[in-house]
Amino acid sequence: MSAALGRLAIAARFARRELRGGLKGFRVFLACLALGVAAVAAVGSVRAAISEGLRAEGRAILGGDAQLTMTYRTATEAEAAWMAARAEAVSEVVDFRSMVVADTDDASERALTQVKGVDGLYPLDGSVALEPEMPLAEAFAGRDGLPGLIMEPVLIDRLGIAVGDVVRLGAARFVLSASLTREPDRASGGFGLGPRTMVSRAGLEGTGLIVPGTLYETHYRLALPEGADLEVLKADLEATFPDAGVRWRDSRQAAPGIQRFVDRIGAFLVLVGLAALAVGGIGVSAAVRAYLDEKTATIATLKTIGATGGDIFATYLLQIGALTALGVALGLALGTGLPVVVGPLFADRLPVPALFDVYAVPVAEAALYGALTALAFALWPLARARDVRAAGLFREAAGRTRELPGVPYVIAVAAVALALTGAAVAFSGEPFFASWFAGGVAIALVLLALIGVGLRRLSASAARSPLARGRPPLRLALASLGGPGGDTVGAVLSLGLGLTVLAAIGQIDHNLRTVIDRELPEQSPAFFFIDIQNTQRDPLLAALDTQPGIEQIETAPMLRGVLTRLDGVPAAEAEIDPEGRWILRGDRGVTYAATPPPGTVLTEGEWWPEDYSGPPLVSFSAEHAVELGLEIGDTITVNVLGREITAEIASLRVVEFRDMGINFLMTFDPGTFAGAPHTHIATVYAETDAEGAILREIGAAFPNVTAIRVRDAIERVSFGLGQIASAARWAAAVTLVTGLVVLIGAAAAGERRRTYEAAVLKVLGATRARILSSLAIRSGLTGGAAGVVAVMLGFTAAWGVVTYVFEAEYSFEPVSALVLVVGGALASLTAGLAFAGRALAVRPARVLRAQD
Repeated sequence: MSAALGRLAIAARFARRELRGGLKGFRVFLACLALGVAAVAAVGSVRAAISEGLRAEGRAILGGDAQLTMTYRTATEAEAAWMAARAEAVSEVVDFRSMVVADTDDASERALTQVKGVDGLYPLDGSVALEPEMPLAEAFAGRDGLPGLIMEPVLIDRLGIAVGDVVRLGAARFVLSASLTREPDRASGGFGLGPRTMVSRAGLEGTGLIVPGTLYETHYRLALPEGADLEVLKADLEATFPDAGVRWRDSRQAAPGIQRFVDRIGAFLVLVGLAALAVGGIGVSAAVRAYLDEKTATIATLKTIGATGGDIFATYLLQIGALTALGVALGLALGTGLPVVVGPLFADRLPVPALFDVYAVPVAEAALYGALTALAFALWPLARARDVRAAGLFREAAGRTRELPGVPYVIAVAAVALALTGAAVAFSGEPFFASWFAGGVAIALVLLALIGVGLRRLSASAARSPLARGRPPLRLALASLGGPGGDTVGAVLSLGLGLTVLAAIGQIDHNLRTVIDRELPEQSPAFFFIDIQNTQRDPLLAALDTQPGIEQIETAPMLRGVLTRLDGVPAAEAEIDPEGRWILRGDRGVTYAATPPPGTVLTEGEWWPEDYSGPPLVSFSAEHAVELGLEIGDTITVNVLGREITAEIASLRVVEFRDMGINFLMTFDPGTFAGAPHTHIATVYAETDAEGAILREIGAAFPNVTAIRVRDAIERVSFGLGQIASAARWAAAVTLVTGLVVLIGAAAAGERRRTYEAAVLKVLGATRARILSSLAIRSGLTGGAAGVVAVMLGFTAAWGVVTYVFEAEYSFEPVSALVLVVGGALASLTAGLAFAGRALAVRPARVLRAQD
C-alpha cells in the first residue's frame, strides 16, 4: 500500500510540474467541457428558479393557503360551514368564458374573454395592479349607475376601446374602469382561450351568464390559521364530502400544470445540453490524444528510466483530472452566473414567478455530467498511451491511433458511459424519454464514427480511381482524407452530432408548426358555441339557418363531470397507463343520447334501446378505455353537479378528437341525467367570409352564448409550440457551437501535419493555389458529408418523435436540410482554411530539416 501511494505521489509531482507549462493544447478541452457544463447548468438553474418561485409564491399564485373548486355550482350550506369553521377568511371566485361586446357608431366588436367574478376579499394574498392606479373596489364601483370592470390591455386593444368606454357582458352593461396589468393568481388558472376580464361578484349577477347548466367553476380560497396542516385538512375534506366532487389544491403545488410543463421542457433541454457535452467529449478525446502525441519524447524518457505504464497513466490522468475540474468550474460559473445576472432583468416579463439564485442540485448535476463525460472520453487515449512500448513512442505515432486499449480499460469506459446514462435517466424526471434520448445519442455517435471510417476508406479508394486522375487537388484531398493519422473521423463526429441535433429539432419544429393544419379535417368547424340554454337551442338553430355561408350544424347536450372511480376503485389509486392520467385531472365533458349520434362506430358492445329506462349505462371511448384499463361490463363513477353517478360500460366506440367535431369520452343513456340542469354545445361549419356576420348576429341575439373561434384557438396553440421550438433551437445551438470548437481544435491540432504535407508538395512542384485547393476540397467534403449524415440521422429522430410521440404524419422539410448540409461544408471549410496560412507560408527546407 505504501509503495502504491509513493508511486502515486511521484505521478502527482510529475503531473504538477507538467502543468506549470500552461494550458497550451488544452484550450479546446476546456472550451468544450465548459460549454457543455454551462448549457446543462443554465437550463437546470432556470428550471430550479421557476420551481422555487412557484413554491415560494405558492400562496399568492393560488390566492390563499388552499383552494376548493366546484364545477357547475357553488358550495352547499354544509360545505360553506366546513370552510368557515377551519379558515380565517374565505374568498369566492367564479371563472368562465364569455363574449364581451364593444359598441361603436359603425359596428360592434366582439371578443372571447376569460371572465373572473371576485368578491370583496379578493385577493387574499398578493395585489392587483391597475392602470390608472386605483383600489379594486373603486374600479368595480363604476360610474353613472353602471358597474365597472377591468380588462387586460391586449383585450382592450383588440376591442379598440379605452378606459371610460362602455362594454356589454352578457345582458349587462359595464364601464371599463382600468386595464389589468398584474393578476396575482393568473398562473393558477392554467391555459385560457381568451384574455382576462374581471368583475365584481355582485356585478356579475345582472349579466344572466351564471344560470343552472352554465359551464363555470367556483373557487373558494381559504386563508388558514398559522401552522394549519394542509394534508390533514385535505383528508378531512375528502372524508366529510367523499362524493361531492370537490377538488382540493393548496399552496404546496399552486400551479401543477405549469410545474409539469417546466419540468418536462427543462428535462428535454437538459438532455440537449448533454448532447452538447457528448460533442464536447469528442473534443476532450481529441485534445488528450493530441497532447499525448506531443508528449512522445517525455513519455519515452520516463519509461526508459523505469516508469511503468501505470505511472504514465496515473500522471496524465491526474493532469486531465485537474483540467477537468477547471473546465467544470468554468462551465458552472458561466451556467449559473448568467441566469443570476440576466434573469432578474427579465423576471417581470415572465408569466410565472422565478427566484434566480445559485441552486445546489443543478450545479451538482452539471458537475457530475461534466466529470463523467471528461472521464469517459479521456480514458481511451490515456489507456492506449499506457500500453504502448517505449521504443514505439520514440518513433512516429501515426500508426498508434489504430491500437485498442486493454480490455479492463474498455470495460472502464463502458462503465463510465453507463453511469453517465444512468445519471441522465435518474435526474431528468422523464426516465423513459431520457433513456431513448441517451440511446439515440449513443447510436448517432456509433453511426457517425462508422461513417467517418467509411468516408476515409472511400476517399482512399477514390484517390486511386479514374475520377481523380488529371485532378491533382482532388486527388490530394482524397488521399489526405483516406490516409492514416487524419482527422476525418473526428471531424465527422464533432460536426455531425451537433448538426444532427439541430436537424432533428428543425424537422420537429417544422412538423409541430404544420401538424395542426395537416391534422385538421378537410371540413372543420368555424365556431364552437357553448352555454346554450335548453330554451335557446331551437331559436339559435333557427337563427343560424337564416345565415348565409353555413354548411353544417351539429348540437349535443353537455355537462361536466369528474371521474372519481374506475370499476369501484378510487381514481387516484387506480393503476392506469400514464398516457391516460390526464383524463383524471379536472373535469371532462359528458353528454347523453337515446340513439347513436351520426357517424358513431362501435368497437365492442351494443347501444341501449331508444326507450331504455334501466340503471345508468355509458358508451366510453375505446382508445381511452384501454388507457384506463376499462372493459365492457366495468363501471365508472362520475361526479356531476355534486352527485355521484355510477354507470356500467355498455359499449366502446371510436372517438376521434382530430376531426374537430363534437366528441365526448362518455355518452350516457338519457335517463341518467333526467331533470339535471345542463346546456348545449353546437359546432358550426361555415365559409370563412361568413364568420364575421355569424358572430355579430348570434352575439346580438344570444348575449349569454359564448362563441369560440376555432382559428383563434389554433393560433394560440401554435404560438405556444413556437415558443417551445425556439427554446429547443437555442439549446441545440450550444451543441453546434461546441461542435465548431471541436472542429477548430482539430484543425489547429493538425496544423503541423498539414505544414509537413505542404512542404513535401512544394518540393514536388505543387503551387500554393493547388495546395490551398486541396485543403479546401478536403474540408468541404468532410463538412458536407457530416451535414448529409446529420440530415439522415435528424430525419430519423424527428420521424420517430412526430410519429410515435405526437402520433402525427411526418413530412420532410427540405430547406432546413439543405441549409445544414451547406452550413456543415462551410463550417468545415472555414475551420480548415483558417489554419492554412501558416502551412503555406513556411519554407520547405526549414520544415524538412526539422524532421531529421
